[in-house]
Amino acid sequence: MSDAVLDRALAETRPGATPASVESLGRGNRKRTEIVRFETAPPVVVQRAVNPTRIRTEAALLRALGERTDVPVPRPIGDGVADGTGWLVTPLVEGRDLHEAFVELGARGKRDIARAFGRYLGAVHEAFRFPACGRLAVAADADSVADPNEPLAVREPTDAATWVRRFGERHVARLPPEFDELRGRLAEAVREPVARARDPRLFPWDLRPGNALVADGAVTAVLDWEAPLAAPPGVSVAKAEHLVVDWYVPASETEPLRRAFRTGYESVATPPPDARAHRVAAVASAAVDGNGRVTNPRYPPVGREAAVEFHERALRRALGEAGAEE
Repeated sequence: MSDAVLDRALAETRPGATPASVESLGRGNRKRTEIVRFETAPPVVVQRAVNPTRIRTEAALLRALGERTDVPVPRPIGDGVADGTGWLVTPLVEGRDLHEAFVELGARGKRDIARAFGRYLGAVHEAFRFPACGRLAVAADADSVADPNEPLAVREPTDAATWVRRFGERHVARLPPEFDELRGRLAEAVREPVARARDPRLFPWDLRPGNALVADGAVTAVLDWEAPLAAPPGVSVAKAEHLVVDWYVPASETEPLRRAFRTGYESVATPPPDARAHRVAAVASAAVDGNGRVTNPRYPPVGREAAVEFHERALRRALGEAGAEE
């Protein structure tokens, strides 16, 4: 990434302001993110990506979220393209990484956070509906299924059953050899028909405490809305519940959090049917990262062996198998 990109982004969003410091956050597989502080202007976050469509899509989604929901997201100050690189500038929101802070909260604090995440997802599902499943992009960059009143459109649209099967099979296939004993049953489950499947809704791919900030026990910002999808709402409900409820605490402590998450969702939206295909696809997608590595639950994160055991239990629960608890 050239400095010219940063200079262009700051010139358009903080004209005349002199940067005092630039701090690289150094995380994210597809984006470069920096915090820029100024001598006399409020600080900003600058994100850059070599794929401008990704940045334009995230900017459009953040604006729409701010207009249609009460989900706390940083609203874009500006976005654009410089030297073929997409950039997005948002205000810096203060708060502590909820990934670290969640386990330190008391029982009531954890329930409040779980309820908030359920409500956020319900609000998102009520605000964004699509005629087909698939990856979303800004309408100008999408090739089909565009709604003139919708800033995002579906690329390469497909029906719900086909999308769930492909999504689930892809993530089941990426599981490492330790999961071979389960692989066949998982693949069969994601092919199961789903009765009364709802029309596709926005699937925020990574809605979890690790992408949120918290202050005084309340969420101040939900971050990282890149690569959104349109999918059956049961898939995103299952994945968000898994990442919020099961990820950080032992099984003996999950039930109050599960009730809180579902209460939050039901306060703004009707819950989708509970389908095994959706549960399995969602949990399998959380077991490995974009590079095919097993993800590490808990905080501090556990090692690989314990992570494999965690994901195996979670997948058995998703299948509805007995003896899947810790």
